[in-house]
Formats: sequence, structure tokens, C-alpha cells
Amino acid sequence: MYGSIVDSTGDCYVTVFLGRCRWGQTEGYFYLHSMSAMIGLSPHMMNDHPIGENKPIQAKFPSPPHGAWLLWFLLASLSVPCAARSTSTVFKVGVVGPWKCDPLFAKALPQTAAQLAVERINNDPSLSLGTTFEYVIIDEDCQTSMALKGFLGHYARANAFLGPVNPGYCDAASLLANNWNKALFSWTCVNYELDDRSRHLTFARTVPSPTWVLLSLVRHFRWAHIGIISSAEDVWVDTGSKVADALRSYGLPVTTVVSTDKDPASIRLALTRVKRAENIRMVILCMHSVLIGGHIQRLLLETALDMHLTDGSLVFIPYDTLLYSLPYRDVRYPALINNGKLRRAYDAVLTVTMDSEENSFYKAYQKTVNVGGVPRHIKLHQISPLFGTIYSSILFMANALQNVRDAGEWRSGANLVRHSRNMAFYGFSQRVRTNGSGASLLKYVVLDTDGQSWPLLPTHCVDLEAGMVMSLGRSIHFPGGVQPSPDSSCWFIPGTLCTGGVDPFHLIIVFLCILLTIIFSSGLYYCIRRRINQISLVRGPDKIMLTLADVIFINPSLSNKKLSLDESKVGDMRRKPSDTDRQSLSTPFSDSTVTPATYANSNIAIFEGDWAWMKRLPSGNFKAITPQTSDVFELMKDIRHENVNLFLGFFLDCGVFGIMTEYCSRSSLQDLLSNSDVKLDWMFKTSLLLDLIKGMKYLHHRGVCHGRLKSRNCVVDGRFVLKLTDYGYNKILMAQRFPYEDPSAEELLWTAPEILRSPHPGLCGTQLGDVYSFAIIMQEVVLRGPPFCMLDLSAEDVIQKVRNSPPLCRPVVSPDHAPLECIQLMKQCWNEQADRRPLTISFKNINKGRKTNIIDSMLRMLEQYSSNLEELIRERTEELEIEKLKTEKLLTQMLPPSVADVLKVGGTVEPEHFENVTLYFSDIVGFTTISANSEPIEVVDLLNDLYTLFDAIIGNHDVYKVETIGDAYMVASGLPVPNGNRHAAEISSMALDILSAVGTFKMRHMPDVPVRIRIGLHSGPCVAGVVGLTMPRYCLFGDTVNTASRMESTGMPYRIHLSHSTAKILVDLREGYQVQLRGKTELKGKGMEETYWLVGRDSFTKPLPVPPELKSGKMAHGLQMEEINRHKRKKAEQQLAKKNK
Repeated sequence: MYGSIVDSTGDCYVTVFLGRCRWGQTEGYFYLHSMSAMIGLSPHMMNDHPIGENKPIQAKFPSPPHGAWLLWFLLASLSVPCAARSTSTVFKVGVVGPWKCDPLFAKALPQTAAQLAVERINNDPSLSLGTTFEYVIIDEDCQTSMALKGFLGHYARANAFLGPVNPGYCDAASLLANNWNKALFSWTCVNYELDDRSRHLTFARTVPSPTWVLLSLVRHFRWAHIGIISSAEDVWVDTGSKVADALRSYGLPVTTVVSTDKDPASIRLALTRVKRAENIRMVILCMHSVLIGGHIQRLLLETALDMHLTDGSLVFIPYDTLLYSLPYRDVRYPALINNGKLRRAYDAVLTVTMDSEENSFYKAYQKTVNVGGVPRHIKLHQISPLFGTIYSSILFMANALQNVRDAGEWRSGANLVRHSRNMAFYGFSQRVRTNGSGASLLKYVVLDTDGQSWPLLPTHCVDLEAGMVMSLGRSIHFPGGVQPSPDSSCWFIPGTLCTGGVDPFHLIIVFLCILLTIIFSSGLYYCIRRRINQISLVRGPDKIMLTLADVIFINPSLSNKKLSLDESKVGDMRRKPSDTDRQSLSTPFSDSTVTPATYANSNIAIFEGDWAWMKRLPSGNFKAITPQTSDVFELMKDIRHENVNLFLGFFLDCGVFGIMTEYCSRSSLQDLLSNSDVKLDWMFKTSLLLDLIKGMKYLHHRGVCHGRLKSRNCVVDGRFVLKLTDYGYNKILMAQRFPYEDPSAEELLWTAPEILRSPHPGLCGTQLGDVYSFAIIMQEVVLRGPPFCMLDLSAEDVIQKVRNSPPLCRPVVSPDHAPLECIQLMKQCWNEQADRRPLTISFKNINKGRKTNIIDSMLRMLEQYSSNLEELIRERTEELEIEKLKTEKLLTQMLPPSVADVLKVGGTVEPEHFENVTLYFSDIVGFTTISANSEPIEVVDLLNDLYTLFDAIIGNHDVYKVETIGDAYMVASGLPVPNGNRHAAEISSMALDILSAVGTFKMRHMPDVPVRIRIGLHSGPCVAGVVGLTMPRYCLFGDTVNTASRMESTGMPYRIHLSHSTAKILVDLREGYQVQLRGKTELKGKGMEETYWLVGRDSFTKPLPVPPELKSGKMAHGLQMEEINRHKRKKAEQQLAKKNK
């Protein structure tokens, strides 16, 4: 408390700095408040300046009559009670953590750690001067949302907080503490946002941020690509997420962040996601370490070994060991000693922990026990090294508070954090130092194993003060001898855009070079392609330009024999061309049919052994092929469809130009319709129309419009398949600039009205115009007449009316000639508005999408018969396969798979001797009595239920069910496939499972009578083989079988009876099997031998039934008579009740 008086013009100002002090149960604030009337302070002025704030209170009052000395007296007397009790100020620390909901965090014993730390502080004069430290344990919920909700209510419970443990709400807790002006010291908050001191004035870390340690490691080993796997608890899921965010803030690619629980499928899925991710070098395991009891980490590492992820391609880093000092000198960890599989998997793990130098955590803890600081009944393996972290963190806070007191400042949260800089003190097991910014400078050590032995050996030291990783003279043993390949160093250079080690400027240069190369290559490719196309026009097997050397013009009226003339005779028929008129397909010759055929008088030729048709072009000056024409030829050459006439080439010789296509023997559709000898039913007509639709649809799909579609350009081959021809004709005329000739009116009857209105209707064409032409052709097919045949108008008049509509001029088709759907489709297709004409895809409605080709219909019937037969054969084959699988399954249930495979191929199974196996025998106690009091079907149901239960259990163990005889159940392990010394362990584990299951088993017909079994186990040699031919059985022979049976018969209910050999194997295995000596037991044929009881296993948690007390004279074949009598009475009552009804 400090006061000052300023005299100014007859008035005095008193400035009082208030601090909270205690006088009995009354605080100094009330003295000031009560004295306010004397010095002119009003109560509301006091309320505006609460106790604990570092703010002055200014009061103005008149000068007293006795002078300023009175004010000095009041201030001095007011400061006496505070000064008198300043040494008794209490500072309470709230230790926050999931101490109740997480058993492994509870092993840190926060109560004991805090008590020891507080006692040391209060007993240290340099730390406790003027302050009494106290602590309160604050439990944190394991759900993040509930933990934050609980933290809101802890405001009044402590002056400062150590925690929280869950990073999921560290940011929110820090902001709350900042608002409360209370310090928040954390040893787990990894959030990188908390490093912003401008927003988090009251937050400090008592240990280095784990991400700083991880960053030092990945920089040293250059492992930039990281994956994170966390357990499913909120505290670890949030830890994994915050660690990923922190590492990403440094520019590192954390590509995979997954969580898993203890379910094997979930663990395998998480590891599969890591395996599929590209370039991951390091996997951070955010979960409890297996070395302090982390079950999930053990399962995960063992699964990683099975998935071959511990072959050196990945390094696993446990996260929680970064939070405490893990002892490693002269320390034996049972998890590594007793589990060889985990030991091999742990070779891929690098354990990074705080270095405690010579004084390890366990040594420090033992010293505390020796001096009586901790109860002696708490063993070392029951303590988590987090104990030391909590202890040191409280000392961290005490030293910061002492620095605040030494500076004469108020113990606010911001001052505590600010004065945590440049500290040095000895914690629980190591020395703690902070730098000028308050960051802890603990050293970390990297521990490794060699995959064969269990000791953890230090290989590297992480010095955060120097920011480097230093070798300790021992190299890391990586599985396979090769460490994960390093990433590019650019990942670790701040402010650098990493592209795999390549400078971005160089990337831009390379990109521009590649772009220029692509442009140059494209241009070069275009030129070469153009040149190749030009060459391919006249050369090669696919050449397009044809001459007289490539084709032979023929007379189609000649017989096939005359058409097979040899080339010399055909050559004699050639002569020079002369001008002749073009002939139509129906009259290909101008003279008599006996006249030799030439290019001048025939349009039919032989090209490559097949007949071809030449469509002549108008005569003109055809000097050279233009590039546009070459493109048209390429397009036409690529068009191949069963309903489009194939383009063979372009004939150019002797002044004759023509398009060569396949020859169709049935002439054109116009000729076919006009031939009255050809009968066309509706199926025939729809077949032709559908062929036309498919051909037109194909052309439109290729972006080609026909432009000259009419019935004369639809040809029919010998199989009555319609094909479109003359496509591309207009394009060739325009590309070669042939002189335009106005078509006749008869040629324009198929042309759409919008095209008729164009200047050159003979050259224009659109896809919608083709749809109009299709409608006119459809009218021809339906009526078997020319276009507009029902109108008594000339072709010129029809063209004039169609061009100058309205009124519309269209063909008239009676519903008697075609179905209504067909007529409606026809009208839609010749709609005056082109955009209202239907798309090609809708044409399939003409026959409901079915094929109507005559030949196709016949083939479809044959295909249907064939499909039915194939389906029948397939069904019979599947039935045969199913029966075969059933037979093989039944065989493998009766015999071992290896023996069954030999018998299936007709081989002989030789007897086999096994050096050491373990046999299991069990029977039902009192089975004879139970059978005597049960119906036969009830006995069958009992055995079926019981053996079904047994069969389900043995499937989880490496055992083989030999046989069942009545109530006897026989199982063996170590055959037919030997398994070393595991046979005794497998049989014993199975026996414990069976005994546990039998304890809760109930008979359906006698639920009140317990089912008790006796179990006998024995290990030794035996011989196994297949006996019999008609019904072969896999049998075991030898004294071991007899002894195992004797062990069962001399056993007791709810007991597992072991022979000496089996007990010895179990003890030698050191797997925690609990064996008790029974004593001397007489075995038939053996005499007296020592036998044992198997009563459990360390890791076996299932309940076992309590063996009953055997009362002499009150037993019936092993069952107590009172149980039988009780069942008989109940059964008699039921029968009597049924009889009364």
C-alpha cells in the first residue's frame, strides 16, 4: 500500500494504491471503505476500483484544520494490518486434467505430485516468503465441450491454473484466463495460436511445445511428409488435429490425420489410409504410449507389423512421451520384454522424451519414497512419468510468482507470465530453464531399439536452445538397414514455396520451355500430318485418289464367270475415254450390254476384288486437291457404319471425277419402292425406315449433315439393309469450287422450306433439314409413291408452295396406310419451324425401340434359344459347384484340410509321428443322471447346444477338434500342423474360454440343473493317421491319449486338470498362466503322479465358475441329489398342472 499527498491551492489529493490483505476474517478493503468518510472517498468511488486492480483512487477533499499530518497518520495506521499479515497470503493452484475419466492420466497421481510440490515450496524460504501455496485438483471431462463448460465454473476456485490437458479448448481457456487476469500454465497445449502474446497475455508453457521438438527432428532427418494417427478419445483427437495445424503452420505437408479405437478393423483402416497416402515418412501416434500401458498403441504397432509397415519405409513417433521424462537407464519395460511381436514392431519407433540426465524419474521417485514423501505401497509401475511433469510445473509457477514479488508487482496473471523468463531451478528429476522469451529449454533425447532386444538406447539429443539435433555416438537402427528417404530441404526454409527442391523461377522457365516445345511440336506435327495425308491420298494401302490402275470397270449384266477374266483380258477391254452421258444406277450403259465396259459408259467397277459404285461429279477443271477437300476425304474415310455406305476413294483420271462407294445390288430405295414385284409389308417398311434413322443418327453424331437426303441416295444391299450414300457430296463441290448448277424441281422435293429460301438450295444443308427430308422419305415408304404424289401439282408448283408458306403444303397420308404414331412422327418431322422437329433419338419410338430387320428377327430368335441354353448350362454348372463346395466343406470338417486334400486326389495318407502335442479331454459331470431324467431328443439338444458353443470357441485358437463320443469332447493342438511349444498355451487358453462359457450355460429342458464339466490336459508325443476306407477318420494313437483321458476322468467339476508335462510347458512359456499344485493323484496304469490345476491367466478377465463342494453320499454320478430332486419335483408339478387342464 502506498499513499501520497499533494497540496494545491488549499486542496489535497490522496492517491491510494490498494492491495488485498487479510485481518482475521476481514479484508483491508473494508477498512478503507469505512475510512472513506474521513478522507472524502465516497462508497461508489471505492466500488469503481475493486481490490486487486493496479489502479489509483483519487479523492479530493478540503484541507483539514490540523494540517496534512492527519492524512499521513491515517495512511500509516491503515497500512499496519496489511503489513502485519502480508506473510500469510494464500496462492491456490488449480491442477486441471482428466484424472477420473482416463485411467492412464490418473496414474500420474496429480494429488500426490501437487502435495509434494506445495510442501517443497512452503518449506523453501526463498519461494514461500509472504505466500502460502495451496492446490486444488480440478477434474476435466473427457469430452471437449463438457470440459470447456466445466472450466467456466472454476473461476473462483484458484488464483492460477495448471492445465488444461485437452488442447481442444486451450485457446478458449486462455482467453477466459486472460479475461479473469489469472495465469494459465500448460504442459499439453500445442495450439500454435497461443504463441501470440498480444492475445494470450496470461498463458505460458511449463515445457517446450512438442511441435518445436518434432520440427527439430523432421528438419534434421528431412522428413517433411507426416501422417498422424490418434486414438478415438476427444483429448487425443483434438491433440492430433492441433499438432497437424501447428506443423502445417510451418509449411509442412501433414497429409493424413485419422483416429482409431481398439477395434482391429478400425486400426487396419487407419493404417491403410496412411499406407495409401503418398510420400509419408513419419507417423505421429497421439495416444498413450505402450510403455506406460497404452493398449491401442500396442495393437496399432502389431497390426503395422502384419501390414509390413515397419519395414523401414515409415518411422513412428509416440507423442505423449514428449510431455514427460521417460526413464530408460536400467529400466525394464514388460511390454517389450514379454511380447516378441511388439518388440519387432517397436524397431520402427523412435521414442523422444525429456532427458533427465543421470537422475531418472524412477530414481527421483524412489528417493521421495525413501524420505516418506510418498506412501510406500505405491509401486513404480503404478506411476506415470507425468507425475514429474506436474510436480515441475507447479515449481515453475512458484518461481514465477517469486520473481513477481521480487519486482514489487501485483501477482496478476499477466505479471506471472511475464516474470517466467530467464528462470532456472531443479524440478522433479531434471533441471528446468527458460530463455528471455519465457520458453522452456529442456533437453530431449531420442531412444531406439534394435528390434531384437528390449533396452531403449539413446542415439541423439535435441537441444532446443541451439535449435539442433546432435548425435550421441550411436546410430539409429532402422528396419531393413535403410531409413525413410529424405524430402527436399526447401520444406524447412521459411518463406520458400517448396516444389520438391526446384526453384519456382526455374519452374516457370521450364514451364515456358515446355509450352514453347508443345506449340512447336504441335505445329511440326500439323505440318507432318498434312504432308502424310497428302502422300496417303495417292500412295499406300489406304490411298484415296484412285486411277484406272486401281479399278476395273465392268458390265454388271455379265455372269460371274465372265467377271473373273484375268487381268490381261480385262486390259484388252480398256480403251481411251470419250464423252458420254452419265447413266443412272438402273441403266449403267449407254450402248448394248455386249459393249465392253469402260469408265465412259459404266458406273460399276471392281476395286480390291469387290464391286464398287462411282458417283460422277460435274465436269470441270479439277487441277489439284485443296486442303479443305483433303479434310473432307479424311472425314469420309473415317465414317464406318452398317447403315452408311462405305467411302472407298475418289476417282480422278482422264478428266472423269467420281466418288467411289460400295455397290449395293438392290439398287436405291426409290427403285425398290417403284418395283411392284417386291412385296413390302409393314415390318419390311419399318425395317428400312429404322435403318435410315440409324444411318442418319450416326452421321449427325459425327457432326455431319447429309444435305442431299432423298430416296435416290438411300441404297439397299443384298441383305435388304438400307445405307445412306452421297454424304459429303456438297462439301466436295464447295471445297473444289465446282461451278454451281441449279438443281431441278424434282431434285428439291425433299428439301426443307428454310433451305429452299436460301440463294443456293442445292449446296446448303442442316441436320434439321435432314429431319425434314426423312419425313418426305417416310411418306414415300408408307404410300410407295413419289413425294407429294397425292397432290395434283407439278414439281415446280409444289416447290413454290413449300417455299412461300403459309398456307402449308405437305403430303397427306391416310391413317389407313400407317399407324397413328408413325403419322404423328411424320408431321413432327416436316414442321415448318425447324427447332420443333424432333431429335434423332426420339425416332426409336417408330417401333418401340425393337429391331425389325427380317434377318435380324431370325437371328434374334436363334440368339434367344442360344441364351436360354447357355443360361440352363450355367445354372447346372453353378449347382454342381455349390454341391462340390458343400462336399469339400463337409470333408474338411471331418478331416484336417491337408489330409482331405490328399484323399481327394486319391492319395494315401501315411501315419505321422508328432514329438509333442497337447490333448484336451472333457466330459459332462453327471451325464448319466441327466440322460436318465431326460427325453432322448432333449439329450440330443443338450449335446448340440453345448458342442456348438465349444466349436465357436475353438475357432479362435490354433487347435484341431478330433472327435466327440457321447458327452466326451476331444481337441488337440500341435497337429496336423506343428506349432512349436504353442500347443500347450493354445489348449490352455481354449480350456479357460470353454470353462468360462460353461459357467453360464443353461440346458433348455433343465435350466435349474447346472452343467458342470471336467477338463483334462496332457502333453506328449503321439501318432496320427487316417483309419478306414468307407468312413475314414483321423485318429490319434499313443500313451499321450490315454494319459489325457485319465487326467479328465480323475479331474473335478469346473476344474482344468493338468499333467506335469503340460504344467511345465506353461510355466516355461512365462505368459502368465496360473498353475496350482493339486498333489499326488493316482492315474490308472501310471501310479501316483503329481498333477496341477489351471486356475487362470494374468490377461484373462472372463469370470470362471466356482467349483462345487462335493458332499459324500449325496451325489448321483457327480451331480448333487438335491439338484436332481428339485428338477424332478418341478417336472412333476408341470405334468400335474398340464393334466389338470
